[in-house]
Amino acid sequence: MSSQASPETVPAPHGHAAPRPLFDKAMLPLWSLLLPIAGLIVLATGITKLGVVGLVIAAAVMIGCVLAAVHHAEVVAHKVGEPFGTLVLAIAVTVIEVSLIVSLMLSGSGDTAALARDTVFAAIMIILNGIVGICLLSGGVRHHEQHFMLSGVSAALCVLAAMATLSLVLPNFTTTTPGPVYSPSQLAFTAIVSLILYATFVLVQTVRHRDYFLPAGAEHLPEDVHAAPPTTQQAWLAFGALVVALVGVVLLAKKLSPSLEAAVLGAGLPLAVVGVVIAALVLAPESLAAVKAARRNRLQTSLNLALGSALATIGLTIPTVAIVSLVMGWPLSLGIDSKATTLLGLSLIVTILSLGTGRTTVLQGIVHLVIFATYLFTTIVP
Repeated sequence: MSSQASPETVPAPHGHAAPRPLFDKAMLPLWSLLLPIAGLIVLATGITKLGVVGLVIAAAVMIGCVLAAVHHAEVVAHKVGEPFGTLVLAIAVTVIEVSLIVSLMLSGSGDTAALARDTVFAAIMIILNGIVGICLLSGGVRHHEQHFMLSGVSAALCVLAAMATLSLVLPNFTTTTPGPVYSPSQLAFTAIVSLILYATFVLVQTVRHRDYFLPAGAEHLPEDVHAAPPTTQQAWLAFGALVVALVGVVLLAKKLSPSLEAAVLGAGLPLAVVGVVIAALVLAPESLAAVKAARRNRLQTSLNLALGSALATIGLTIPTVAIVSLVMGWPLSLGIDSKATTLLGLSLIVTILSLGTGRTTVLQGIVHLVIFATYLFTTIVP
């Protein structure tokens, strides 16, 4: 909250705090309210028809709508509390990711059947190696050695390994249908068990074993733990802005998806690069928050954000895309190839080892970033 004194923030008589302003600059910054409106204006004016300049403007506004949507989801989550707060944020991010995937699948160019797989796999690699690597390196450079609760991280990695294997590796070895494709019944089963695993993790993280995911010492608690929740009016305003931002993201994604695919294919790059772009866009806000927390010696917060994002990506995105695929009759290729399987296995093993002692240094960060660089290079140069 803003530290500047104002008539609204001065304590009222008899020890009661005066009402906070509706448009609080810290809770509801102006950019987060204007960007969703800008998204609707871009859609109404048809600026995407103006050529390259129009497409660039629309893409910039869509990115802004993504950032605004995540911000408002966090405000609403802070108001409703746990466990529902975690679900609000996860659902908002899933809507964004699924809308981008489905929009590109509707465009019908390239191997759209593998787009969901490429996006989910890219998100896992970005999180386990990119985000975690930057957090460990930046935190290690500043604080030499950082500590976190091993029980919570181990629980998250356990669920992540199971969901990643069931969703991305097992389809290569089933025999009901040939190739890296699940049969309709297998796809439905995988969607259900992914939801069960994710829901159970949320229950453990927010209710039954919440202490597993909190810093060991009170002095390490993030400053926003004690921050006052938004008022009811602020929460409703944030919810309305969230809905407008999500509508803008979905419709702008539909407008921009053919141009994005054409640009990637025109540059001679594999279509899997589209999945990397989508995953990076969706994960950008939480990535920045995770790195900032690590630099402030709050590695527990960083790992909660990173691993929670990875679990939501599989636990919510895969079931949603599976339902759309089954209803629309679209083919959905989930199994990753041998190169990707090797990188996924290496990433899981290294993450388990590097986060297996409850403390980290710059060494683990460098290892994760090398694996991430290898993933990016072999995606562009397969």
